[in-house]
Amino acid sequence: MTVEEPAPRLPDSAWYKSSYSSGEGGQCIEVATSPSTVHVRDSKVRTGPVLTFAPGGWATFVDFAAQD
Repeated sequence: MTVEEPAPRLPDSAWYKSSYSSGEGGQCIEVATSPSTVHVRDSKVRTGPVLTFAPGGWATFVDFAAQD
């Protein structure tokens, strides 16, 4: 079963990319945060799907991804 939620309407200024992202069109994500949610989207498809996470879940993911 798939449930699709409408993408949040956030201003472009709310989104940011990692400082590790290059400007050469590689695979990048953008993140927008608020106290209760973290939104993640593909930087190349800004009008595409947006994933939404609870802050704790996002923090766990980032900690895991940062491990060597």
